[in-house]
Amino acid sequence: MVLIFAGSLAVNAQVKMAFVDSEVIIAQLPEAQEVKKKLEDMQKLYVDTITAAETDIKSKADAFKTKYEDAQKQIEAGKLTADQIKTLEGELGLMQEEVQNLDQQLAAYKQGVQKVLYDAQVELFKPVKEKITKAIEGLAKELKYNMVLDKASDALIYGDKEIDITFKVLDKLK
Repeated sequence: MVLIFAGSLAVNAQVKMAFVDSEVIIAQLPEAQEVKKKLEDMQKLYVDTITAAETDIKSKADAFKTKYEDAQKQIEAGKLTADQIKTLEGELGLMQEEVQNLDQQLAAYKQGVQKVLYDAQVELFKPVKEKITKAIEGLAKELKYNMVLDKASDALIYGDKEIDITFKVLDKLK
């Protein structure tokens, strides 16, 4: 008899849920658009630097390839002495090493840029997200929603403390 009564209480308790699409909110919010513009401007600065470095590496790699192919032709034709071949191998080795070093430096730079841009995005969007979250929480309480989910990220944005069973689960696990 007690089990039936407890079961009927659980059935009668209703959880009122809603969802939002944060991408739509962000697309419409002027503050978010300002942040996006700042991030795009930052990214453009880095893209220009990266493009210049890539162009430099490509031209040096092309110069290496041309010199290597010319050296191969001269060696095959027997036009070079042993000393000339040794000197040419040294020059080619230095050229190849320079291209590899520049490529590694560029890869490290790109990783650093990604981190800087990510950190800037987190920092710049923080007040925007806080504003959105406060608005959602306020509206959820006003309209008596127990939970609000984000359609864009499948995340819980607001959860009423009354339906939080975290500590009950912890007690059960002990």
